[in-house]
Amino acid sequence: MAIRIAPDKDQPSVAIEIPLEKPLPDYDLEQIEQPTPRDIDGLLVSQGFRDLGDDARGVLTDLVANPPPLPNHSHFLDLELTTIPDFEIAQLTGAICPSEDEVYRPGLWIVLNDRKAPGKHSLGEVALEHARLIAQELVKRLGI
Repeated sequence: MAIRIAPDKDQPSVAIEIPLEKPLPDYDLEQIEQPTPRDIDGLLVSQGFRDLGDDARGVLTDLVANPPPLPNHSHFLDLELTTIPDFEIAQLTGAICPSEDEVYRPGLWIVLNDRKAPGKHSLGEVALEHARLIAQELVKRLGI
């Protein structure tokens, strides 16, 4: 299962869904695949998931303040469109993530808003690439 990134239409924000793909014993999240969304509710209110959310907020706050650079091979550098978005965390909460194999997993739901972008406009490619890199680095640092 992959990170899902969904830019908001006519808004300078992006939603990011990160499903948990493996058990996280450090957070007491062992049985992450469940047959119904109702079964995921119990995981989302557990102390372990709250701890994961707190850790995710800390890491995400750092990543928003100090975003990872675009890769050197990025086509954005060739176009000189390297303006770094000024993201703020608009939302960070638990999510019920359906999978292709008809099970549900808990996950993180994140909404990032670009404070520098004009309102009533969707995020551009550069901002979306930065959001993708932030999400990938979050997954890496949390080990999820």
